[in-house]
Amino acid sequence: MSEFGLRTKMLVKDVMSNPVVTADENETTNNIATAMDKEGLGAVIITNKEKKSIGIITERDLVVRVIAKNNKPDEIKAKEIMTTPLITIEPDATISDAARRMNRLNIRRLGVFYKGNLVGIVSDKDLLGVMPELIEIMQEHTRIEGSNIAEELEEVPQSGYCDRCEAYSENLKEFNGQNICDECRIELEQEK
Repeated sequence: MSEFGLRTKMLVKDVMSNPVVTADENETTNNIATAMDKEGLGAVIITNKEKKSIGIITERDLVVRVIAKNNKPDEIKAKEIMTTPLITIEPDATISDAARRMNRLNIRRLGVFYKGNLVGIVSDKDLLGVMPELIEIMQEHTRIEGSNIAEELEEVPQSGYCDRCEAYSENLKEFNGQNICDECRIELEQEK
């Protein structure tokens, strides 16, 4: 495929979500939860005064660090419950790299950075969303490669006894459903 200028690997930039919703580190968790609900998000990136990404707040962070501890969401600031540091990946990394990093670190989202700037976020849901297509591509590739292998195997000579003359041969080939030697094959072709 690459000879036609097509990429053979799916990259993070192909599946990431952007633009990314951010919130200031001094924002209350109540306002962050409201923004997440309004935008239908599972996470918000937290920034400092210089607008540098410093962490992330996920639905789980809100449940475990605010609700489960019976904290008042309008009194708790983002910087108090955010997960930091923000784990990142480059947009040109493969989705396999992203999946491995998420699995190894037991996280569900990665910030996507290009030249020091936040350009997106990739989640396990984004990766799962492309899995059916990837599986279909792999199945098609296997089917094509499998048929090529079958064709190659048909052409490989076998050794054994000829089904016609019963002589041993190192070069038996299938002919009309029988394994026959070169001499018998030539005779049969001449008879036609």
